[in-house]
Amino acid sequence: MTTGATFAADWLDLREPFDAAARNPDLAARFIAALPPRPVLIDLGAGGGSLFRWLAPRIGGDQAWLLVDADAGLLEHALAITAAWADVHGFAVRSALDGLTLRTQGGIWRLTTRVADLADLAPLDIGQADAIVCSALLDLVSARWIARLAAATRGPVLACLNVDGHDATCPPHAADRAVTTGFRRDQARDKGFGPALGRHATAAVRAAFTARGFTVVAAPSPWRIPPDAAAMLAALVHGHAVAATLRLPAARGAIAHWQSTRLRQIAAGRLAMRVGHRDVLALPHGDP
Repeated sequence: MTTGATFAADWLDLREPFDAAARNPDLAARFIAALPPRPVLIDLGAGGGSLFRWLAPRIGGDQAWLLVDADAGLLEHALAITAAWADVHGFAVRSALDGLTLRTQGGIWRLTTRVADLADLAPLDIGQADAIVCSALLDLVSARWIARLAAATRGPVLACLNVDGHDATCPPHAADRAVTTGFRRDQARDKGFGPALGRHATAAVRAAFTARGFTVVAAPSPWRIPPDAAAMLAALVHGHAVAATLRLPAARGAIAHWQSTRLRQIAAGRLAMRVGHRDVLALPHGDP
């Protein structure tokens, strides 16, 4: 990420199981089918490395990953968590200053990190990678940034968990509309990449990559947050309330009431949420 869009490690850890459950396995399978043997992948805005831990076992075989993020602390966290994860799975782990090597039953997985501001893609030599991946990134960027990504990319792209605006909260509340309006306005603020696309990210990806001759496919990948996921629900309620209040200060009282009601419902096990996302796959002409 850039300095305008950074995330706490504890938030990324909290959301990881929901991300893993939401990502679309069919699009991932099509992406993997388009990879060459021993692929080199760049993970943009890699954060805590959750996409590597989800996708690398599906790819199998020898592979090399470059995790890119502006936050050096998050990349250090990604290496630490991945080393612990690998140990749990029985993989041999060798650590280096900027990465890891995992020896698995299926092959050797090399993981390196790079601190970089993603607002400038040129130094990353994206066109040299076999594939580009990202998760929860493209709804933070602008249409112009996605056009630059499409121009620089040569291989397949798998972009997971882009918000699509198809959210639902049960039970409903009278202030839901105000909270949603304020939250979406906050989603559209410039996070260092130009005006953020928010729920329009999938359409922007489709337009930019189709214009470059890619085939673009999208599929739903919603979070489904059940009533017993109290910590995740509370984090979402707090985040929505803060963002909505910032953008709709005149509705501060209604939003505060909404938040207190939602927190009581969480404590009583009576709140559930669905947060809409879409995964997007862009395949170069000629790939399956």
